[in-house]
Amino acid sequence: MIHNKPTRSGRLLTALTFIFLYAPILVLIIFSFNSTKSRTVWTGFTFDWYIKLFNNDAIMTALGTTLLVSALAAVIATIAGTFASVGLYAMKRRPRELLLQVNNIPVTNADIITGVSLCILFVFLGKFLGFELGFGTLLIAHVTFNIPYVILSVLPKLRQLDKNLFEAAQDLGCSWMQAFTKVILPEIWPGVTSGLLMAFTLSIDDFVISYFTAGSVETLSMRIYAMTKKRISPEINAISTLLFLVILALLIIINIREVQQEKKAAKKH
Repeated sequence: MIHNKPTRSGRLLTALTFIFLYAPILVLIIFSFNSTKSRTVWTGFTFDWYIKLFNNDAIMTALGTTLLVSALAAVIATIAGTFASVGLYAMKRRPRELLLQVNNIPVTNADIITGVSLCILFVFLGKFLGFELGFGTLLIAHVTFNIPYVILSVLPKLRQLDKNLFEAAQDLGCSWMQAFTKVILPEIWPGVTSGLLMAFTLSIDDFVISYFTAGSVETLSMRIYAMTKKRISPEINAISTLLFLVILALLIIINIREVQQEKKAAKKH
């Protein structure tokens, strides 16, 4: 048996990669506590920029919009994605594989293409239906790009189930909905919650698609972008730090849940 041990050059390359990725973020976090606006000289520790941040009405409004859109989009996408996963699982192999390939297109597609295409669609439909780009179009756009990720989280859990479980529940007197909610849903719940957290994380983090579909509504990422057009304020460092920590916490929760699920699955087998 051959064991591939990491070489010194491999370890060095890995270390340099992580330094390149996270050193700028570390600098940003450090200077969010700097007592002056200098981005190169440390002059003292302060929480003033965080205080000013929370007193900034424009940022707080954008934050509220972002959280509302992210929460609604995550819940709607999770419900739709879960039922879509059940439908895909019940299909025959060839059409299921074809639809899964279609489902993967938004995941691998460039965000700018998705954003521009949705913008064109909303503008075209808006002329006939009498609506403009705003909160509604922003929410629909977020639901649209979140659903494929929910499906990718839920479908593997369905594949782990006994194919006769649903029919057995119905034979014992359950209706379709009872069989799903009381038998199937508890078994796939870890995948559902992982999809929910992933959808919420992606919505908070999104900028490109939101930029093309939000109209007059402003999300947090769009507010940060607007702030960078002027002289960069340490408030940007503060809000970026908080956003990074929130995303990091959600990703840690998702990874911990996946590890726990793998351990439970290993114990069952």
